[in-house]
Amino acid sequence: MAKRKMILDLDTGIDDSLAIAYALGAPDVDLIGIMGSYGNVIVEEGGKNALKILELLGHTDIPVYLGESHSSTSDHFDRMEVSANIHGQNGIGEVELPEPTRSIEKESAVDFLIESAHKYGKDLTLVPTGPMTNLAAALKKAPEIANEIGNMTFMGGALTMPGNVTAYAEANINQDAEAANAVLTSPLHSTMVGLDVTLRTLLTKKETKKWRELGTVAGEKFADIVDYYIEAYKQFNDNLGGCALHDPLAVGVALDPSFVTTIDLNMVVNYNKETYGRTIGDDNRLNEPTNVKVSVMVDKDRYLKVFMEYLTALFKANK
Repeated sequence: MAKRKMILDLDTGIDDSLAIAYALGAPDVDLIGIMGSYGNVIVEEGGKNALKILELLGHTDIPVYLGESHSSTSDHFDRMEVSANIHGQNGIGEVELPEPTRSIEKESAVDFLIESAHKYGKDLTLVPTGPMTNLAAALKKAPEIANEIGNMTFMGGALTMPGNVTAYAEANINQDAEAANAVLTSPLHSTMVGLDVTLRTLLTKKETKKWRELGTVAGEKFADIVDYYIEAYKQFNDNLGGCALHDPLAVGVALDPSFVTTIDLNMVVNYNKETYGRTIGDDNRLNEPTNVKVSVMVDKDRYLKVFMEYLTALFKANK
């Protein structure tokens, strides 16, 4: 068993599924649980997708906990049409996987996170790749975990480029800007892996072809899922030539920060009507010690090499 423990906080769609695979394939960390969130799909569907992916990859030992079903300032969640277009109606590229044999845990994701922070402390790595609603709720319930969690690396935000749902906002932050602001202005130290670096880190059908050639169920299913994602990307930017590795890049950076170049910054998230979801430097804390490292450049070739090594070995082992 590895000393480092990881929790993923996912709204399990396609790139979240790749994040699960990366965490399972990494030799230097134990994935101890998945927290479910809303975003790409509703929270219940995301939790079930996570269980299906874990089972496909031979890891029914890992529990999945459901978190908050909507933002901290609303009483419901409406899935955006663009999410269905990109991830498919079922969240995993319309690929059918068997119903999971394991059930969702009865304990809440928020309580699971708090207990894990108390238990593992600095050995705990948390990677949220959806809205920050669960984390904000945990910090509100148990503020002390801000100083206990060893590593929080999140996929979300955009600093040096426009957002992907509005001119200002990236999708995960846009789901609950108030929660994101509560997290980023808390004492918790974090690393932001936003569109600044994820849109530079692409997977193509050349890579998925290698997974098909393995002749395994896991390789075939993941190739199908990701090929759907690649085709969906053409609707929005046909110049990319592939799909962005948003969520798995965050997992990679959590385990190896040298994949990215960062700048130290205190951040704030706007939640006024005009610039809702904008992640920007906090001019009220310009001279205070910083708590966020913002990724601005990525060693995409080295990352993609490691990504393919981890996932290909994992898919090969799961026939």
